[in-house]
Amino acid sequence: MERIENQSISDTKRLSKSDELSYIKLNQEKRKVADFLFLNQDSLFISNQDFNGKVFVAEFFFTRCPSICIEMNKNMKILDELYGDRDDFGIASFTIDPENDTPTTLKKYSELIEVKSKNWHFLTGDKEDIYELSNKGFNIFSSINEAVEGGFEHQGFFALIDKDGYIRSRVNDFGTPIVYYSGITNENEDVQGIELIKEDIDKLLNLK
Repeated sequence: MERIENQSISDTKRLSKSDELSYIKLNQEKRKVADFLFLNQDSLFISNQDFNGKVFVAEFFFTRCPSICIEMNKNMKILDELYGDRDDFGIASFTIDPENDTPTTLKKYSELIEVKSKNWHFLTGDKEDIYELSNKGFNIFSSINEAVEGGFEHQGFFALIDKDGYIRSRVNDFGTPIVYYSGITNENEDVQGIELIKEDIDKLLNLK
């Protein structure tokens, strides 16, 4: 996982078109999503076990985000509209601002962006647990930073998890997993992260 922080996630011009998605490994062991238990927008406890048998996409965001979260969830909504009515697909959006993002706030947010699916869970809970899951569980950077607009900073990545709870991705031309998919548009790239993850969700759902 040492390569995660330094690699160019959006280097789509070098991405392999291999049908076989890679497992992300740590110390030669396949990386599984860490255990978690949080409340969703309906005040229901949701854990990693609720995603067993499902392909799911995870992100870290916050409802008051003035920048990348808006585009991230616009793209996430595309995935929800494509796959959200399936019993074997889900989305986990973890807030990094749990003090503000209560279940009630998350419910209003989900209604604001017109989420129709019951399989998209907006999750909140203990701040330390959320940051542990983000920075160590997924290795997706999240931090409180009062110096930046909104008061928080985080990476705009989507993580793709298979039905057995393993983090998966395609690889680049050098055989290295890209690990995460960009949830925001990169004008310098011909193929955007949302298109890549759609293709790879199809693979995991055996749709192609």
